[in-house]
Amino acid sequence: MSRFCYNNGKIAINPSNISLLYSAAQFMEMNNSVSGNCNLLEKTEKSIEEISYWTWPDLLFAFKHCQDLQQLATSSGILEKCLDSLVGRLAMTSEASPCASTSSPDNSGFRLSCDTRSTESLKNSFSRATWWFEDLSVLSPNLIEMLIKSMVSRKYNHVIISQFLLYYQKSKFYTASSDEKRKVLEIVIDILYILDPSSISCKSLFGILQGLRSLNIRKSSRNKLESMIGSHIYQATLDNLLIPSPYGTSYLYDVNLVLRFLKAFLRGGSWQLSPMRMKKVSSLIDLYIAEVAPDPCLKSSKFLALVVTLPDSARDSWDELYHAMDIYLEVHAGLSEEEKMKICCALNYEKLSREACIHLSQNAKFPSKSAVQALISQQLKIKNLLQGTNNAKPYTDSPRSFTEARGKAKKDEASEQIVLYSGRLDITADSEKLRAHLQGMQWRVRELEEVCKKMQTQMAKIMKSKISSRSTPRSLPRLCS
Repeated sequence: MSRFCYNNGKIAINPSNISLLYSAAQFMEMNNSVSGNCNLLEKTEKSIEEISYWTWPDLLFAFKHCQDLQQLATSSGILEKCLDSLVGRLAMTSEASPCASTSSPDNSGFRLSCDTRSTESLKNSFSRATWWFEDLSVLSPNLIEMLIKSMVSRKYNHVIISQFLLYYQKSKFYTASSDEKRKVLEIVIDILYILDPSSISCKSLFGILQGLRSLNIRKSSRNKLESMIGSHIYQATLDNLLIPSPYGTSYLYDVNLVLRFLKAFLRGGSWQLSPMRMKKVSSLIDLYIAEVAPDPCLKSSKFLALVVTLPDSARDSWDELYHAMDIYLEVHAGLSEEEKMKICCALNYEKLSREACIHLSQNAKFPSKSAVQALISQQLKIKNLLQGTNNAKPYTDSPRSFTEARGKAKKDEASEQIVLYSGRLDITADSEKLRAHLQGMQWRVRELEEVCKKMQTQMAKIMKSKISSRSTPRSLPRLCS
């Protein structure tokens, strides 16, 4: 400033000092002419008007200089002008690089030749879109936030933006302090949250989650990250979900975090809750439940929450969940009868296979009431099947009868199912086998009912003896009903 004042208004203006000179001229209101020359404010404004002709290194240098004078540069407007020019230059990358990157002296690598093979063309095309990553990775988190938000407002490619944010996070984490890492992660998460969900992969989101385990980021950013992972959970793997529990907790895996993922997934729109994605998530969660079931510190309420979070329609079979419950009840043998019944009530017996029902009926780890319910469910299946085969028998004598039945089934859906059974089963042989198996199941049900009655009688006698010896009566537990 003194050189300008004592040199008759003559001073060299370049990208290295234009930010400081323009901000100072604005602050000091240096709008008076000196010795007939233009004032400093006019000189710097004319230089800024030519910013579109600056080379990429000059533009980047001026923008970097603004971060040292961010408050002054923001108030004077020079930061906004540099930012607009920088984003406009980046928008041209789909056609050609504006100039050689400061980190890549050879510019020929960004041009495509006519005889380049397809793989090299794709590689050069990607390089042409991401050549600026290393140059901008030195900027402060605040400037990056301003830059990316400006790019988003100009409809810049969200995939490229998300790739840069991940690159920026990794490059900053090498030398940054804990506070700087926390600031970078919060900005990266907040910006990713406003991008198109399809622009970032589930694997990348879990990578960010691992990076913040030791950092105390603000709750709003953490909630945004969990929401994004929840919307991508159908792409996750079992290893992604096996996240160790926070320090100070007794259980092995962070079940609460997975429950929050599922809640975020279920909050998604109809496009997200498609049947195919629901099936993928249910299969993944069944594997996860089987993996966490052996944890001796896992509470029954958390285990039950994992089982019932997804709707019943998400699963075609409950065999995997039955297997997980079997493991859990074996490890947690000390659960009360009431706690076991709460877990077993979540089972959909109708979606258990025949083998699973038979195994459950003989499983001593499950309450007797569950065993009875499994047998009743299997008995109903067999009865319905037998009834269908008996009703369908008249239609198996002649092709004409079968054709007539098919015509009538268009009006009655139930009769169509009967005809299908008749075409697939050997009635004379299969029905006898099914009847024999049904009789065995009925005997098993009767035996269990007798056991329940005996247990009720014994418990009643025990409770009467306790009531006579104590002044405070206790209610009789309902083992069977």
